[in-house]
Amino acid sequence: MKNESLFFWDKIVFLFYFLIVAGYGYYIYRRKKKATTDTKDFFLAEGSLTWWAIGASLIASNISAEQFIGMSGSGFKMGLAISTYEWMAAATLMVVAIFFLPIYLKNKIFTMPQFLLQRYDSRVSTVMAVFWLLLYVFVNLTSILYLGALAIQTISGYEFSTVIIGLSIFAIFITLGGMKVIGYTDVLQVFFLVLGGLATTYLALNLVSDHFGGSGMMEGLGLLRQKAPEHFHMIFDSSSEHYKDLPGIAVLIGGMWIVNLNYWGCNQYITQRALGADLKTARNGLLFAGFLKLLMPVIVVLPGIAAYVLYKNGVFQKEMLDAAGNVKPDHAYPVLLNLLPEGLKGLSFAALTAAIVASLAGKANSIATIFTLDIYKHFFNKEASEKEQVKVGRIAIIVAIIIGALVAPALKSLDQGFQYIQEYTGFISPGVFAIFILGFFWKRTTANAALVGAALAIPLSVALKYFIPELPFINRMGWVFVIIVAIMVLVSLLDPKSKNNPKGLEVDASMFKLNTGFTVGAILICGILAALYTIFW
Repeated sequence: MKNESLFFWDKIVFLFYFLIVAGYGYYIYRRKKKATTDTKDFFLAEGSLTWWAIGASLIASNISAEQFIGMSGSGFKMGLAISTYEWMAAATLMVVAIFFLPIYLKNKIFTMPQFLLQRYDSRVSTVMAVFWLLLYVFVNLTSILYLGALAIQTISGYEFSTVIIGLSIFAIFITLGGMKVIGYTDVLQVFFLVLGGLATTYLALNLVSDHFGGSGMMEGLGLLRQKAPEHFHMIFDSSSEHYKDLPGIAVLIGGMWIVNLNYWGCNQYITQRALGADLKTARNGLLFAGFLKLLMPVIVVLPGIAAYVLYKNGVFQKEMLDAAGNVKPDHAYPVLLNLLPEGLKGLSFAALTAAIVASLAGKANSIATIFTLDIYKHFFNKEASEKEQVKVGRIAIIVAIIIGALVAPALKSLDQGFQYIQEYTGFISPGVFAIFILGFFWKRTTANAALVGAALAIPLSVALKYFIPELPFINRMGWVFVIIVAIMVLVSLLDPKSKNNPKGLEVDASMFKLNTGFTVGAILICGILAALYTIFW
């Protein structure tokens, strides 16, 4: 195995990537800079992002080290089934584009707390704004930094603290330019992400082929299914050791929808890209992101399965172990990257860095947006000028990333990073989604009901985890969601004022009309998903 370091041509390729992204970011900043940058321009890039920039930015912000490292690790351990997070996300994006976006855009929503303020009241808005800030800073931002730095340290040999500082500075540089710079540089980030990711998959499949005397990538793919058939099932039955992580049919018709609809439809970090565009552009952006989602398992899951097949047949015996001698699934992707030839390793290193930096930038911008528009302007300076709000947003970006960098090393006890993040984010997803979905489509939902829903999410999740530990966390989310919806409906019905709720949204069928191009694309995505689940059931 090669040394864990970057060689001359790796550094040249990486430097090329860095200069291209940084230079393009500065070009976009100068070209599209207004005489006076306002909040809509800085936080939303209002009217500036094309459909392909929105779609690419969604994927660049979503795919980070937790996918490259964590999902490859889960691919090593449980196989193709972990792809359900990616493939079901493609279907979810269609639901969000059709039903959620028209409501946000019709009501001129810029932030998720703003929606809660308009639909419920300031109590709900403030509680959720504070909650989201804490979640984004102390869970999401820190996990992106930690997993990213761990991967880069493994590949490059640089010190963990040095990598953290480097990633933080790069992310701050991109983020301070505002959403326009993030959106357009994300197009480049996705290009490097896909190109470098496919290079790693190509190498992994060739390694499998060579090990068994085959010739070429396609033969390697066939050997994966032959040597690890148990790793090519999308739906686990209750006897599987992995059932608790992915509980059978529930990934298609159960709690997985709550995970995805909350993430893609009720999440400032994601929806922010589409909120500054018109409906047609925003929908096409989500459609493009859906097609990219279909490709992601090829980049992030297949390498993990390849590493498993090689490990099972005597390769990577030491590299896949942690200091205590236990198999560490999250080592799979970094181990493969260290086998790449000089230059190609630099490209894959750039892909990983692109994924990390794009996610950090998107998350930091969302933190700044919520803090500035929903906390600072409401509670500290209601008369703040546009210029002052942008200044506060930039300060919030720097502070958030510094906090993330300081907290990140505390996450060193993670085993499968991706599964860890999914489960603990799932403690609150059912409550948030219940508040939004009832707020969208049931006029009688009251602010008191929303507060009850927000308050019950974590206690109910903890109670079910403690009293029914064998219940898979995806099913637990489903039950928590059903219970919270039932309680919110009861609380609303008991309030006589809910019959004529002035905060109820006006929703009519005309809002959800689709153009032909989007309809064809959405049907195509659903058809591909049906074929994939049929083949790999």
